[in-house]
Amino acid sequence: MLRNFYNTFVNCFKIPELSSRIYFTLGLLAVAQLLGFVRLPGIDGNVLAANLAKAQSSGGILGLYNTFAGGASDRCAVSALSIMPYISATIIIQLLTAVWPRLSKLVREPDGRTKVVQYGRYLTLVLCVGQGIYFANGWLHPQSMAPLVLVQNHAWFVVQSVILMTAGTMLLVWLGEQITERGIGNGVSLIIAANILARLPNAARGLEGMFGGENPTHSLIGTGLLLVILLIAVIAGVIAITQAQRKIPVQYASRMVGQKMYQGSTNYMPLKVNYAGVMPIIFASSILMFPSLALQKLADIVHVPFLQDQFRGLAMDLAYGSWLYLLVYALMILFFSYFWVATQFNEIQIADDLKKNGGYIPGVRPGQGTSDYLHRAMSRITLAGALALTIIATIPIILYKQLSIDQNVAQFFGGTSILIAVGVLLDTMRQVESHLMMRHYDGFLKKGKIRGRF
Repeated sequence: MLRNFYNTFVNCFKIPELSSRIYFTLGLLAVAQLLGFVRLPGIDGNVLAANLAKAQSSGGILGLYNTFAGGASDRCAVSALSIMPYISATIIIQLLTAVWPRLSKLVREPDGRTKVVQYGRYLTLVLCVGQGIYFANGWLHPQSMAPLVLVQNHAWFVVQSVILMTAGTMLLVWLGEQITERGIGNGVSLIIAANILARLPNAARGLEGMFGGENPTHSLIGTGLLLVILLIAVIAGVIAITQAQRKIPVQYASRMVGQKMYQGSTNYMPLKVNYAGVMPIIFASSILMFPSLALQKLADIVHVPFLQDQFRGLAMDLAYGSWLYLLVYALMILFFSYFWVATQFNEIQIADDLKKNGGYIPGVRPGQGTSDYLHRAMSRITLAGALALTIIATIPIILYKQLSIDQNVAQFFGGTSILIAVGVLLDTMRQVESHLMMRHYDGFLKKGKIRGRF
């Protein structure tokens, strides 16, 4: 199998078009990574270096954000916002498309999708400004470290930082679009995956601190073996849930179009088990970041001792990694899995399209019957996908908080990071294989297909 993989890898560079696309993609990904090391003007490099040397990745959404930025947020780089404002804007536009009839109608027009993409870019600019102000103010008033900003005019520092970070994000968006058009794979997704994989050196240092040195904190035989087995199991589970789908058979009747008769055929409709992808994890993490912070603020504002104790107790109960946090986090992932399916999967429109094209599901009445059947089928497989997603999402938190595993190490054992990285790599392999199959080369695995693919 390894020999077959090596031969396939070599074949990728025998096709001029494919090899040029691969080199182009790697070059732009390198440029995107370099942006994460260009420090914003006005930042004290010595203080920043000292802080990075002793800092641990924070948990919660801020730690997740820094992972998606490839550590650029910790380095106060021009790409500190990474490509996340664009991802957030795209998600918001998708949700509005599902619930706003006017926007939904615009998408179905000939040039409507181009306009919707343009709206997403405008919203990206707005989010960049808001998030840039938040980051710049955080650097102006750092906690538990020396002053980080050298500029005396704080207002000017915020303005220039917001402008540069916004430009960095829009440059990353442009690089992603160029990779999608002229490279291999989805450019935006590849940039995020590259940023996640760029954190591997931090994970290696975390492993060295856990098992190496004079005072190792964990046993290599016990904890180390457990982590290896867990990593293999998580990657296998992520691949399975990413690839899993239910095939709904669809029969098309014979029909006459003009002077030509089209014979009936049998096809299938694939329903993905994990239809929502990583969206439920992102939504749940974003929302759960605020309750603990808000309760801490209330405890500082309220001067009644009893209320202060209650607010602080609730804040500790909802702190990142607590058992109550894990319970609420799991329930929210389940909820948002169904929420995403309800907003994005339109079984009524699918049933109408099948009816118009002469298609039907064997044993199911067209129209409302087909819609109800698809709704029941999607609800059942979504439950299985949501439960699997919940297990994968909570593994890093349990490792980090309950088993005292380094945060940089724990993030590679589940959660959003591993889901995105594995999903992007599988999608890129599909595109590479399509080029290989066109030139009669085998794919990365036997018979030119990734095992488990339909």
